[in-house]
Amino acid sequence: MTSVTGREAENVSGAQIDAVMRASRALVGIAAASVAEVDDLVTLPQLRVLMMITTRGPLNLGAVAAGLDTGAPNASRICDRLLKAGFLHRQNDPNDRRSVTLTLTAEGRSIVNRVNRHRRTAVRKVLRGLSVDDRDRVTSALDAFAEAAGEPFEPDTLTVV
Repeated sequence: MTSVTGREAENVSGAQIDAVMRASRALVGIAAASVAEVDDLVTLPQLRVLMMITTRGPLNLGAVAAGLDTGAPNASRICDRLLKAGFLHRQNDPNDRRSVTLTLTAEGRSIVNRVNRHRRTAVRKVLRGLSVDDRDRVTSALDAFAEAAGEPFEPDTLTVV
């Protein structure tokens, strides 16, 4: 990614912002439809926890709270519900009994895979409506946008069918 500084970074046009906002609406629509696939199983905050653990690996409660931008008591309630439902596994750190590591169970991974399959199918359908050159430009632009936003690159571990 090329870094921009000074006046170049300040010169963002309304048309550029509008284009990203329009694409964002399309992506939010895809995400919302994928969440609807599992809304009978988990709440949106619970799904966020499952997604965080999927992309970041095992987390402790503090990391979950930070990722949700909430306090530890709220994060604890969310995780307790996921534990009770069988979507998370809790393991005490043998070196620090106060530290607990949260990982996904097979059932938790299944929920994440279901959501990701839905999203991938919807994105594939949209991309098929573009020329190969446009697909390449969109991919480059979205990679650069995600990097500028601080979104880490996490290859999708879902098996593509």
